[in-house]
Amino acid sequence: MASRTTSTTTVPVSASDNITGAYLARFRSVTDGSAGILPVTGAQRRFLLARRLDPHGRPDVVPLFFAFPRGAVDPDRLRAAALRLAARHPALRGRFDSLRGTPVLRLGPPSAEVRRIAAGPGESADDVLRRELAAWRPDGPALRLLLAAAPGDEEEILAVALDHAACDEQSLGIVTAGLSAAYGQPAQEQEQDHGPDHDREPDGVEEYRAAVELQLAAEAAASGGAARAHWAARLGALGSGHSGDHSGSPGSGRLPQPGARSAEVSTGMLTHRLPAATGAARGAVFPALLDAVSAAAHRLLGPGATPALGYPWGGRPAAAPPALGCFLNTLVHPATTGPAPAERTTPDAAPPATLEELSARWWDDLDHADTPFDEVVHAARSAGASWTGTLDGLLTFEDLHRRPPLVLGGAAGRETHLAGRPLAAPFAVSASHGEDLLVRFAWDRAHWPDPAAADAFAALLDTLRRHLRATAPGAAH
Repeated sequence: MASRTTSTTTVPVSASDNITGAYLARFRSVTDGSAGILPVTGAQRRFLLARRLDPHGRPDVVPLFFAFPRGAVDPDRLRAAALRLAARHPALRGRFDSLRGTPVLRLGPPSAEVRRIAAGPGESADDVLRRELAAWRPDGPALRLLLAAAPGDEEEILAVALDHAACDEQSLGIVTAGLSAAYGQPAQEQEQDHGPDHDREPDGVEEYRAAVELQLAAEAAASGGAARAHWAARLGALGSGHSGDHSGSPGSGRLPQPGARSAEVSTGMLTHRLPAATGAARGAVFPALLDAVSAAAHRLLGPGATPALGYPWGGRPAAAPPALGCFLNTLVHPATTGPAPAERTTPDAAPPATLEELSARWWDDLDHADTPFDEVVHAARSAGASWTGTLDGLLTFEDLHRRPPLVLGGAAGRETHLAGRPLAAPFAVSASHGEDLLVRFAWDRAHWPDPAAADAFAALLDTLRRHLRATAPGAAH
């Protein structure tokens, strides 16, 4: 077992009984105290493995998109701000590498990509950004800022894109706040930051190392017998609705082979805005979303399937410094909810789970949220699941009140969203909770046609509305 500590040198973890301990033992043996090489978290291990398994070697990219008045953003000033931010955060100035088969983060000089890209004939700013993000080179910097506009546009779109292995939701706030502050810094101070000694050892290396080691200690501590038993019981039925037929027809419970995708993908997106939840109801939004996404998955895959839905969750351990990086886990939710009231065909059909029941199961899962994804997959397969670790759907949730706005030179970016990007799963749901609750449903058209996706989104919204009405102030219980 691991002992939590603020040490920046080693974390005592047994290598004999968990994947994290074995990784750390291997890391220490291959690096032998080498300077400039840091361990990676369990989440980073998962992203790097997914990148290696992707037929085209594509990393998982997290982009934010902001509209600014055309000409309001100075690319040179933005580049200086991005380099200043990267110099302060090892996750941005590092390169993910493999050392004798062991994943590591290798530190380097501050690096960021800032480009204004021109639209080709007939292209929109969205078209340009889709093309550029799809062509993301995995050997480039973790932070990339792309400005795009088409002829005649009064606004240009700034994409703030990061390799997911280098950031999580909390890190996005660090990035927007850091870019805003650095962009507003006087030019002479920026020149001092990037003078002849700009590649000196940056601030934050020891803090980042401490945060990573505390995260690994938490992961090892959450990899014991009780955690394995929990995930084995929760996920032992995964894969039960799939078979060797990969037709991908709506409601069949079957998906095309993961390797069958081409480099060119076609994805659709549907969006809907609901009123923001207030008061105590805010705490019920996420379990309500989980059940709503489960309803959509069953509409797509059929009621006999047990889809695996993934959602990122986490945050730095309590004693960890607020370092920019990837300190989360992808939790797995087995979509096993009963039918909605309108879909029950017989009086004795299983009733849908109440929000209280859903919340209780979710809280049980959060009690084991530090168990690394690879350990969870192992536990599920040991219980008989025919699950390989691939996800049928993804749910991401962001509380916009926790992310500072991006303000460049006095102009505040208006956040927008880009449809048509490649997905890390056959379908993905993103929810942003701010002045309202914006729900976005994206799907890969190689898996389902548009009418099937629209039907699934309708099931999602119906389920979500039902739960939110039940938690609204003054609702009868």
